[in-house]
Amino acid sequence: MSNTLAVLLVGCGNIAGGYDPGPYATAMPLTHAGAYARHGGFTVTACVEPNDARREAFMRTWRIPMGYRHLEDVSASAHFDVVSICSPTAIHKQQVDAALALRPRLVFCEKPVTPQVHDTEACVARCDAAGVLLAVNHTRRWAPDIISLHERLAVGELGTVRSVSGLYNKGVLNNGSHLIDLLHYLIGPLTVVAALAPIADALPDDPSVAALLQADAGGVPVHLRTAHAGDYAVFELEIVTSTGILAMEEGGFVWRQRTATDSTSFPGYKKLGAAATSVGLYRNAMAAAVSNIHDTLLNNEPLRSTGATALAAQRVCHQLLHLARQTSEP
Repeated sequence: MSNTLAVLLVGCGNIAGGYDPGPYATAMPLTHAGAYARHGGFTVTACVEPNDARREAFMRTWRIPMGYRHLEDVSASAHFDVVSICSPTAIHKQQVDAALALRPRLVFCEKPVTPQVHDTEACVARCDAAGVLLAVNHTRRWAPDIISLHERLAVGELGTVRSVSGLYNKGVLNNGSHLIDLLHYLIGPLTVVAALAPIADALPDDPSVAALLQADAGGVPVHLRTAHAGDYAVFELEIVTSTGILAMEEGGFVWRQRTATDSTSFPGYKKLGAAATSVGLYRNAMAAAVSNIHDTLLNNEPLRSTGATALAAQRVCHQLLHLARQTSEP
């Protein structure tokens, strides 16, 4: 079996390759094409994009030999180990079906898998029935510092988690699912307690929702706060523990930690010390994702982000949206 895996890339937009300048960039990649090129164990042999000019430009930039307007145009005899789905969410369902007809070993799908829970359930079930692995790009599950934080929290290195607060915008499904999935990874399954009225800040069918949730393990309270996507982009997380406060800022590009220390003003009390800031490793996540996919297919390493984990997050998002809409009804 070859160590080089053949890839079909579906959709030629920003996350497919547009955020990266090309295959010889020195910075860590932010896209599928950039991560495949940097890894060296993949070859993108074909791409699919209905916009002719965009497809041809993408093929030139990433040196892709074959291009198609539609996924259904790809020959059934073509061989692909991986199909990367980077198209708009609304057509993911039909494209997962079309990808399975090509018999890949793994589908790597942008999140959310589909806009509707029942359609995502169907996609996960069809991949399972076909024996095709489904990886979903909840990117932070691959970020090295998030993996380390998961392990540190699990062994109590940072003390007892007292509460968690997340801040996001641009839709409970679009960005909120990233936050819910991250919380699932760090503190476990969540139960929805309450939700406020939805905020239509960017996507007409996907408002942002502020809410209160609770971790099933230990009853840790989780607060979801919203900002308006028309003002700026934001994705942050703050974890309050018995030893201090750890905050992820700028989506994971920056971390800020304040540790409890003895108070010099009030003997017998503790206070939070000055913040120590460090560079986050979020930029490493896409490279780590394709490395995990490569190791999964060649060495049976477990996938870090799967259809099952993505579905669990989407079910919570669906509950939040349903409750928020009930709240807003007269």
